[in-house]
Amino acid sequence: MRNGCFFILFIIVSHYADAQASKTQTNTTNNRTADSMAAQKDLADIFNKALKRHVKSPDSNVEKPGKLFFSFAPAAGYTLEGGPIAVVTINASLYTGDPATTNLSVFTFGGEYSLHNQLMIPIISNIWSKDNKFDWLGDWRYYSYPSTTYGLGSNTSLSRTDATYYSYVKVYQEVLRHFNSNYYAGLGYNLDDHYNIRDYDNETDFQQYSNEYNNGETKTISSGPLVHFMYDSRKNINNPKDAMLVSLILRTNFTFLGSTQNWQYLQLEVRKYIKLSSRSVLALWSWNEFTSGPAPYFDLPADQWDTYSNTGRGYIQGFYRGTNLVYLEAEYRFGLTSNGLLGGVVFSNAGSATQWPSNKFEYVDPASGVGLRVKFNKYSDVNLCIDYAVGFTGSHGFFFNLGEVF
Repeated sequence: MRNGCFFILFIIVSHYADAQASKTQTNTTNNRTADSMAAQKDLADIFNKALKRHVKSPDSNVEKPGKLFFSFAPAAGYTLEGGPIAVVTINASLYTGDPATTNLSVFTFGGEYSLHNQLMIPIISNIWSKDNKFDWLGDWRYYSYPSTTYGLGSNTSLSRTDATYYSYVKVYQEVLRHFNSNYYAGLGYNLDDHYNIRDYDNETDFQQYSNEYNNGETKTISSGPLVHFMYDSRKNINNPKDAMLVSLILRTNFTFLGSTQNWQYLQLEVRKYIKLSSRSVLALWSWNEFTSGPAPYFDLPADQWDTYSNTGRGYIQGFYRGTNLVYLEAEYRFGLTSNGLLGGVVFSNAGSATQWPSNKFEYVDPASGVGLRVKFNKYSDVNLCIDYAVGFTGSHGFFFNLGEVF
């Protein structure tokens, strides 16, 4: 979920209620039988082997409804924007109904603290009810966030920055109703509350934008309802294969609901997963955001401010920001070992944010990289992802995720 210069990981893998010794149900959708699970290896298997722990072979109900698959990863390392950090990331997955007709529900939560005094506590959920009748989406966060901003547009520089600070409360909650095949539609409410905003420099256009559109306020609120239309054929968002997602969100922020200004937001996301063989997938991602009206500066679209902070691998968070943003990425995923323990990826991406005040797309920030995948939990198909990416401006670093980047 966060980008980093490099990570030293202290891995603990937990499979709730002894997942390795638990029972497996034949799943006609995923075809993940007891035999296929026994042939696969993850970090728990390596951990048990190293400690010479005997674990019973699974029988017939590993994927039964209500069974929790739990992955826990404390880490220490260094991020591009936070410096030295301590991180705890938790992924909890379960089926609420028959896996043949119900998608895997996933909770991602944890905490992060850096020596730059950045504190981040995210709770992200994607909960599918039985037979996918409803999809409950949540993104709740608290940030205490000294950080750096690079100004507006894609023609930014690592040497021209403003040191800033703010506290941030984010509450996004919505529910989608299934109405046909893989199609869903629903409503929600989003709140972005930035307060104690401070700027310690005047090198970028941060102050100019804030003074013109937000009256130089030290607190901004965006509060409003949304409508969400979605096509989603993914069965497991931890590691999709042979699937597609199309998501369209329309959000309107109103002053009568507490917003600093009235403004509108549109988000269009498309993901396509093409299974090339039993061990390789081509994954394509398009993330696009558009605003209308005077959006607060820190609510403007920016790289690595998507749901899982993964756009723009190769750049520091917020390197390009604008009233509108378009982003494309392609990643080739392949197995390195026949038992599924190790895999690799190669990827390229490109993003562009509109310049200010012209509101035109004029520059593109491309990046590319390679990565290693280590099977963290074979039952929920969670990979530990360690990537190295290089951006066009010389920006580069390691990037860490628990679960695939997209």
